[in-house]
Amino acid sequence: MIAIPRYPLKKSPRTIPVLCVLLAVLFFGSLLAGRFKITISEIIAIVSSLLPGNSLSQDLISQKLVFLWIRLPRCIMAVMVGTGLSVSGAVYQALFRNPLVSPDILGVAAGCTFGAALGIILPGDSFYLVQAMAFGFGLIAVSMAVGIARLISIKPVIVMVLAGMVVLSFFNALLMILKYFSDPYDELPSIVFWIMGSLTRVTWNDLYITAPVTCCGLGLFMLLRFRLNILSLGDVQAQSLGMNPFVFRLMLILVSSFMVALTVATCGQICWIGLIIPHMARTLVGPEHENMIPITVLLGAIFMLAADGLARSVTAAEIPVGIITALTGAPIFAFLLYKNRGSGWL
Repeated sequence: MIAIPRYPLKKSPRTIPVLCVLLAVLFFGSLLAGRFKITISEIIAIVSSLLPGNSLSQDLISQKLVFLWIRLPRCIMAVMVGTGLSVSGAVYQALFRNPLVSPDILGVAAGCTFGAALGIILPGDSFYLVQAMAFGFGLIAVSMAVGIARLISIKPVIVMVLAGMVVLSFFNALLMILKYFSDPYDELPSIVFWIMGSLTRVTWNDLYITAPVTCCGLGLFMLLRFRLNILSLGDVQAQSLGMNPFVFRLMLILVSSFMVALTVATCGQICWIGLIIPHMARTLVGPEHENMIPITVLLGAIFMLAADGLARSVTAAEIPVGIITALTGAPIFAFLLYKNRGSGWL
């Protein structure tokens, strides 16, 4: 296995406040971004109208509907997706002690994508059916990977990564079969669009499910971030310090995979966030998870908000956000490779 690079220890008390301010600015800017123009004064008027005793001008009814039912839930979901994927990536990289691990290492994303494609071609044409199938097959994928690793039970960390590759290839093959037999004029474009990832269909109902799960997962990772330091040292060192590495690793993998499955089931595949954001956080504050996890949360939310804002604003036709994250993630990762050369990265 490749050990996680040991960046120099860094502490900057101003990093978190600066990132919080940047996140707030980007969140407010994302509320304004899009082809339908909403001004700052209109947002203030809309928010004021929600207070008791205030009313809204009839001229702003369309702006209110767009703001409350499209922009606001979409921006909140972007924060949830960015934080969930990035922190899951940090947890995976610590558990598997591999800087190249991302949230789809156990085949979760591949299982979700296959489930979504199956839901698209099944009769009924229900978006909730697509979400349910995607979420269910994501959990099946991670269960298969963990089951294979437990069945072999030799060097469990390495075997689990290899089992994830097996599950990933298996579900990708099933996805290709579905794409081959799907209707090329109706079902196939829907499958391809889902694979690209998008926040266009996000509603408050999606947030009612995604937000509590993501927040609970983040709370658990914050509580156990010191134990992530111990687990990243290896099983022998963890056992010598009184930990049960199997129990903690299984719990963290299941929680991370649950968050990823829920995200992919709602928004489709969104790549690179879970891979590059943890490295960006380590570059800023070092490898200690007590400092790195909060920075990862903020950076993931900032990156996803910026990507979604670009997806809505660059062209007249909205670009799937997965394309934006891939186009920007690749050069950022190359820059991190260059910047962290000689620090144990390679």
